[in-house]
Amino acid sequence: MIKKLLFIFVFLLSSCSEEGEDIAREDNLIEIKFATDWKAQAEQGGFYQALASGLYEKNGLKVKIIQGSANVNVPRLIASNSVEFGIGSNSFIPLNMAVNDIPGKAVMAIFQKDPQIIMTHPDSEVSSLEDMKGLPIMISDASIGAFWLWLKSKYGFTDNQVRKKTFSLAPFLSNKSSIQQGYLTSEPFLVEREAGFTPNIFLLADFGYPSYGAMVLASSKVIKNNPEIVKAFVDASIEGWRQYIYEDPSLGNELIMLENSEMKEDILLQAIKKIRNYELVSSENSKGLDIGSMTDAKWESFFKTMSSNGVYDESLSWRQAFTLDFINQEN
Repeated sequence: MIKKLLFIFVFLLSSCSEEGEDIAREDNLIEIKFATDWKAQAEQGGFYQALASGLYEKNGLKVKIIQGSANVNVPRLIASNSVEFGIGSNSFIPLNMAVNDIPGKAVMAIFQKDPQIIMTHPDSEVSSLEDMKGLPIMISDASIGAFWLWLKSKYGFTDNQVRKKTFSLAPFLSNKSSIQQGYLTSEPFLVEREAGFTPNIFLLADFGYPSYGAMVLASSKVIKNNPEIVKAFVDASIEGWRQYIYEDPSLGNELIMLENSEMKEDILLQAIKKIRNYELVSSENSKGLDIGSMTDAKWESFFKTMSSNGVYDESLSWRQAFTLDFINQEN
């Protein structure tokens, strides 16, 4: 995966265009800022693995990972050139950037399946997404403009079903008929730990939700002026994710726990297990060989689904939301 590291390193230092000469350097490394969409966790583990194991440095980059929060706006950081790269949580984000002429696009996708779930209690009478139509569902504000649109278009859900999702599990745990949004690698484990039961999980991707998850967004400036930097970042990140999921994740986990004191090893290890078992990053057959992949066909499917239900104008140039130039290539 990293066969051409020395060549890339020399190339990075010698071939940056005049337009890209404002890229900062330190210790002969090109300084890069990468903004995540949440605090350090396993869902970002491959990036921390790449940083901790020196993969970015081997590719000529000095990467600083900036932790996200509930208030972070990654596209805004990219638009203002505050960061070169950032995480886009779902396929709506790059498309919304295209709608609003924000200068950036997706250059790789870590999660081939969006890890969004809806969960119920184990003794619930709900056995499918169809059964949830008309029932109250606790979801976050951000999700109203994301997967909730798909649920409305495919299953006829309505906004009067929406109940506010908080950061506490108490409302879900206290009511056996409650239904709540979650993240495959997070809320189910917390329910098991706090309440001693395993919730029923409905992974939206298994019901046809066509969104990618955890995409790397790059600013248009760096894509245009320094594409070799994008390729170096993408290649090192792919190798970091391969190591994190299919080899020894300890270096990445140590750095995650150092950055986020709330994160513990048991949380990280169970998340890694779910990422692998549910084949979120790669299939068991390929064992990581297709990490980062995106396809024109899947993007088209997502856009057509959303535009046909009025989320996007059908005239939108949806291909402006992403580029395949840095992935799906022989190294």
